[in-house]
Amino acid sequence: MRNPLGLRILTTTLAGVMTISMTACGKADELATPPVASTTVGTDVDDTLLTTHVKTALADNMEIKSFDFKVETRKGEVMLSGFVDSQTQIDRAILVAQGVPGVKSVSNKVSLKQGATTIGTKIDDSIITAKLKAALMADDGVKSADIATVTRDGHVQLSGFVNSQTQIDKALQVARGIEGVTSVGNEMSIKK
Repeated sequence: MRNPLGLRILTTTLAGVMTISMTACGKADELATPPVASTTVGTDVDDTLLTTHVKTALADNMEIKSFDFKVETRKGEVMLSGFVDSQTQIDRAILVAQGVPGVKSVSNKVSLKQGATTIGTKIDDSIITAKLKAALMADDGVKSADIATVTRDGHVQLSGFVNSQTQIDKALQVARGIEGVTSVGNEMSIKK
């Protein structure tokens, strides 16, 4: 099944703008602290475009609730993370991502949702995510633009490509200090 053309265009545009914004926001931090594993501007642009293409391909497939997935790319390696309803959804998303030209590999960091959630819990999760993102941005030891955050029933999942184990440890410490967080899942990988 296909989404209507207007929805595809809107989703693609939104994904592109968000990806470019996140890339642009992270540039100031990169100048202050050189990354451990360096990439070129061309590689960063390629990864940004690849992320956009994967998000578009996921949104184009009605069997996949694409907004449940976080997509991050580093040197052609795509990381899928988030919380979804079924293993079938995960399997389908991996196949779709692998089918996008330029994807070298797909890393599955997706977790299955556990039971139904209430509107109140969703609001609480949104507040936890917002507090955590603000705390990560305020911490000089964490390059927050590299870390994606999603919360489900108080369980926080951190994912992304970071510079070092120290940065992972610091991000986990910050997450555990946020009120309302019941557990923290580490799906972060060190840049190669």
